[in-house]
Amino acid sequence: MLYALSAPKTCISCPRGPPFPQKRQVSTRLCVHASLPADNGGFKVEYTPWLIVGLGNPGIKYHGTRHNVGFEMIDHIAQAQRIAMNTIQSKALIGIGSIGEVPILLAKPQAYMNFSGESVGPLAAHYQVPLRHILVIYDEMSLMNGVLRLQPKGGHGHHNGLKSVMNHLDGCREFPRLCIGIGNPPGKMDMKAYLLQKFSPIEREQV
Repeated sequence: MLYALSAPKTCISCPRGPPFPQKRQVSTRLCVHASLPADNGGFKVEYTPWLIVGLGNPGIKYHGTRHNVGFEMIDHIAQAQRIAMNTIQSKALIGIGSIGEVPILLAKPQAYMNFSGESVGPLAAHYQVPLRHILVIYDEMSLMNGVLRLQPKGGHGHHNGLKSVMNHLDGCREFPRLCIGIGNPPGKMDMKAYLLQKFSPIEREQV
């Protein structure tokens, strides 16, 4: 699904923000230039980068919990694309790489869930990533466990992490988000306890 996020288009202007901080073998370029076929006159294509953010809570005790599926998705992308998550910037663990020819910045905010925007806002501003290229991945109780929903924009739906992101993007809601269903708490179970509970083996297979 993520491979279809951004298709190359001719003459796309790319934000000229400060270069990514260089570390190890991580690429420091904001834009990737791809050669077009000879019949296109030798022009180049510029790909606008994506900021892909997974929401969650830092720390081993939260690993594997329902509220951290956003973090897990970032880990899966990083592993699949061989992107090293080895830099701390704006209170977030970040990794720089690409999906195909499209440059991406992966981010896992290291403030707690309710303060996720403290990372997303500064990162988006620093690298001048447009709203339409900020993808936020988070857990969603209104969806059945393991169900995905990709939306081009929307409200926060009472999700505190997403609400924080919107607050630090000047209240804007015109950015895409990928919701990962975790289902509703059973019976009268406390919502917070449910969110911070680890998946059962069966639920883990579904996710």
